[in-house]
Amino acid sequence: MLIKQKIREPFGDRVLLISLYLLLAAITLTVLYPLLYIFSSSLSSPDAVVSGKVWLFPVDFSFRAYKSIFQSSQLMTGYYNSFIYTIFGTLINVTFTVLMAFPLSQRTMPGRKYIMILMMVTLFFSGGLIPTYLLVKNLHMLDTRWALWLPGAFSIFQVIIARTFFQSSIPSELQEASQMDGCRDLRYLWSIVLPLSKPVLAVMTLMYAVGHWNAYFDALIYLRSEHLFPLQYVLRNMLILNAADPAMLANTAQSLRDKGFEQVLKYALIVVACVPVLIMYPFVQKHFVKGVMVGSLKG
Repeated sequence: MLIKQKIREPFGDRVLLISLYLLLAAITLTVLYPLLYIFSSSLSSPDAVVSGKVWLFPVDFSFRAYKSIFQSSQLMTGYYNSFIYTIFGTLINVTFTVLMAFPLSQRTMPGRKYIMILMMVTLFFSGGLIPTYLLVKNLHMLDTRWALWLPGAFSIFQVIIARTFFQSSIPSELQEASQMDGCRDLRYLWSIVLPLSKPVLAVMTLMYAVGHWNAYFDALIYLRSEHLFPLQYVLRNMLILNAADPAMLANTAQSLRDKGFEQVLKYALIVVACVPVLIMYPFVQKHFVKGVMVGSLKG
């Protein structure tokens, strides 16, 4: 009968491991506490927030701020626009990135090294804001949704990641076998490459989607119509310029506003803006961890 003996770790290793756990716990608390404070404040009464009674959990639990938010037509329009910009913008980005990265991953493509050099130059130098604005204006895209989609149709950084994945993770023998069976390049890309590229597609989708969801500067430059403003642009006006939608304060007494209702409203706005990204991440986490390691290991 064999007796299993547990191998004890050296004292130095245990001290190091405990120190690392304590450091990671401290970093986690440092990151999570502001988020928890904002969420708790959004569910607390204005008097509790202003007086500093909110520390960890909500005080005088109330949904009044969230009710006021969803009564705002301006905010709901911004929410709708952000979903449109994020969904279609991400679809455009991923499509163009794959169509750019796949040919560059083919060793038989002539001049692919020179194309990569020209593309990488744009990582260090850009045309500038004014030339880009004039280009968008001459293309008659000002004050349209296309101004937020086409100028940033793909990212060179994402193209490099996708190309690296295609080269290192998709065996060239698959393409040779598909060509022998009469499979064309587009069919090979659609039926073989993309199903095997879920990790890198998840990474690109998450990064592009978060970028579109958080973007407001392009809307500030190119858009003029209020019905086209994304959520982040509306939040900027509310949080920084204090230009709250009157509909959110219409049913609020002046005395309640003076006690800090607008402060609670700002916390609730931050929570509402973060929820879609927090919901999306768990669905791509499995592939995201594998995708961000593309190119870090070889073998």
